[in-house]
Amino acid sequence: MKELSSSQIRQMYLDFFKSKGHAIEPSSSLVPKDDPSLLWINSGVATMKKYFSGQVVPENPRMTSSQKSIRTNDIENVGKTARHHTLFEMLGNFSVGDYFKKEAITWAWELLTSPDWFAWDPDKLYMTVYPKDTDAKADWEAAGVAPDHIIAVEDNFWDIGEGPSGPDSEIFYDRGQAFNNLADDDPENYPGGENERYLEVWNIVFSQFNHEPDGTYKPLPRKNIDTGMGLERAVSIFQNAKTNFETDLFLPIIEKTAELSDGKIYGDNKEDDVAFKVIADHARAITFAIGDGAMPSNEGRGYVIRRLIRRAIVNGQKLGIQGAFLDQLVPVVGKIMQSYYPDVLKQADYIAKIIRSEEDRFGETLDGGLNLLNSVIADLKKQGGTQIDGADAFKLYDTYGFPVELTEEYADDQGITVDQDGFKAEMQKQKDRARNARGKQTAMGLQHDLLINVKTPSEYVGYTQLTTESAMTELVVDDKLADDVTSGVAQAMFAQTPFYAEMGGQVADKGNILDEAGNVVAHVTDVQHAPNGQNLHTLDVVVPMKKGTTYKLVVDQKFHSKVEKNHTATHLLDKALREVFGEHTQQAGSLVEGDYLRFDFTHFGQVDPADLAKAEAIVNEKIFAELPVTTVETDIESAKKMGAIALFSEKYGKVVRVVSAGDFVTEFCGGNHVKNTNEIGLFKIVSEAGVGAGVRRIEAVTSAAAYTYLHDHDNILQAIGHDLKVNQVTDTEARVQALQAQVKALQQKQAELEGKLASQEADSVFDQVTTAGNYRLISGTVQVSKMDQLRALADKWREQALSDVLVLGAEVNGKANLIVAVSADKQKQVKAGDLIKAISPKIDGGGGGRPNLAQAGGKNPAGLPDAMTAATEWLEAQD
Repeated sequence: MKELSSSQIRQMYLDFFKSKGHAIEPSSSLVPKDDPSLLWINSGVATMKKYFSGQVVPENPRMTSSQKSIRTNDIENVGKTARHHTLFEMLGNFSVGDYFKKEAITWAWELLTSPDWFAWDPDKLYMTVYPKDTDAKADWEAAGVAPDHIIAVEDNFWDIGEGPSGPDSEIFYDRGQAFNNLADDDPENYPGGENERYLEVWNIVFSQFNHEPDGTYKPLPRKNIDTGMGLERAVSIFQNAKTNFETDLFLPIIEKTAELSDGKIYGDNKEDDVAFKVIADHARAITFAIGDGAMPSNEGRGYVIRRLIRRAIVNGQKLGIQGAFLDQLVPVVGKIMQSYYPDVLKQADYIAKIIRSEEDRFGETLDGGLNLLNSVIADLKKQGGTQIDGADAFKLYDTYGFPVELTEEYADDQGITVDQDGFKAEMQKQKDRARNARGKQTAMGLQHDLLINVKTPSEYVGYTQLTTESAMTELVVDDKLADDVTSGVAQAMFAQTPFYAEMGGQVADKGNILDEAGNVVAHVTDVQHAPNGQNLHTLDVVVPMKKGTTYKLVVDQKFHSKVEKNHTATHLLDKALREVFGEHTQQAGSLVEGDYLRFDFTHFGQVDPADLAKAEAIVNEKIFAELPVTTVETDIESAKKMGAIALFSEKYGKVVRVVSAGDFVTEFCGGNHVKNTNEIGLFKIVSEAGVGAGVRRIEAVTSAAAYTYLHDHDNILQAIGHDLKVNQVTDTEARVQALQAQVKALQQKQAELEGKLASQEADSVFDQVTTAGNYRLISGTVQVSKMDQLRALADKWREQALSDVLVLGAEVNGKANLIVAVSADKQKQVKAGDLIKAISPKIDGGGGGRPNLAQAGGKNPAGLPDAMTAATEWLEAQD
């Protein structure tokens, strides 16, 4: 066996398929773009859906990639098995309507067995095929596979419901008898069975049918190849590792974790080994996820990150690690993956900062949570119970930040389950955050031949001219190619067009189509890219049009000019934000309209208004500096040497367009821009807010819209100044501050007076001590203006030790409020939280609290007397 590192294996795979004419596709972000069906990119083919569906025609129908992926459906198995991971890399080669079964099989065999490549022993390789797929079996034999190493398995058919499907062929590596965990006569002891000896390393899917809505299968017009080889598994074979974790992809993380532990050594103890593996796996996943812009939160992919971090922390405690430690593993992950993912190491400080913040947050409550959980489990075992109550699981989640899945895993180690139904009831609006955020997964659609086969060229000339005469080359009416259209909505292509097709955040141009006499025959309402890249115009046809006729295409210049200004301002803002917040700040999306621009960027935490003002000032400084805006077309490598930065979500071809504003900013961009920054005139941020975990959104205006915004706000300020009777607008702030101070003083005085009144009224209530069962009770309703005054009365009651139990009610702003207090010597017999739960339904509300003090709110003040009666009855019923 060759001695190769994980980096060498990954590169060898890509180089092999490059030698077979494949384009090497870069690993996409783990955060899916324009695909709400996925929470994460979970496979290599997930990034190819647009090609297989026919939405986009790739420049090269042969592609290969090593795609980082995350799967979260079986997190609880990570660390307990040899090959379960949350983050993994999927090596793949893909054919979109090009080569098919014979080539895919022949090349797979060559890569695996050729001395120039993997050089694996052919005798150790086994292939499974779909029983009816006689072609695959014949192709494997022709490639050189012994017939007895080809096994027919009924499950070898890839199908996800409606959409492309087909037989597949899995490749297994025989690791030898030493790995055999089954008896020789066990029915699962074969390549393809559930065993440890035969390791599945590669799956080749022959996508040749479409699964129709009626359940039938029809041949696809173009057959596709989709393959997947787990890098981690391949590395374990090359490095003769017992599991994936004993490879160079994980061992450095495990070794660093051992250094941070209290002397634990990997390999000494089975339980410790599980903890080491969990930490190594999760450290990789959270590092890459945060590096790709996802942030810890309580929903969606952010919830997954938070769960992974907390699961790793709990396993760290099992190894005796005290305090935060995951942040120290980030640079270790970065160094392991540096050859193919250099950005991870570049962002290491930023990623570590986010993880450390999350660790500290959880660390504050971890000990209390674990103590409670261990106490609950101990009590259960004493009583012979086997299930943690849903309320206890909810308390762990709500008070200590324990995801219920983490509670389940911890309890499972003790042979105890969790009452999930009870937990969901306590959560009220509980939802399965990690799974439901994915949304309903949709299958890849059937290839659409209509526009895929249309390869008539269409040249975009809008960089230099906004009016041109050109022949209509294609016409689509009612989803069919047509020769003419009389009215209504249609789509058209032209040999040349000045209309920009929506891309990179810039909206499409608008305008009109004119005939030779200068009459408007259609309005252009939208422009998108067709699968082969042509500009496809959506038309509102008002006069009959014919394919082949030459028309005059006229862009709405006023709208186009506004878009240009906003687009160039977007680039200036992108650079300004990086100067203010740091290079870790990345664009996370944008929209360039005529009236405004929207810019999303990654940033951890709130944005200081002063920093926002700095960014705005930098943009205006560059506008006033009258920087020349230039564009050049070049190849990607030359552009990178120029220092050009790729913007979010763009896909770049061999020739790229680079825009520069003086020497301030240089970025890849195919959009439209002003010729000088002074054309923008003015830039004004109108709003800034968070739109997701770790993502902020700025909306801004430029030019005339910015002037209008400032003019309107100046009028508002003038009107406020007039109402405040100030001589100068500049005195408005001081006048407002003086009024605020005056209001605050009056509010304090009012509160003092209300407190005195409440205290006087309470004195009469405190004098009325009754007996309820074995307890002395004071109860009644009082007149207060806020809940704080009820709590103050409870404090006064406690200081004077007036009774065993206090129950007070009040109507505040049309709502009912209750407070219950219990003396220290009675809290073992009576808990305030239990009593408040018993009486709060009388006011149509609910509440809770500690054994000594609890409060509740409701919408039925009329029920307060009934609540007092219920309190007496409840106490009388106690032993």
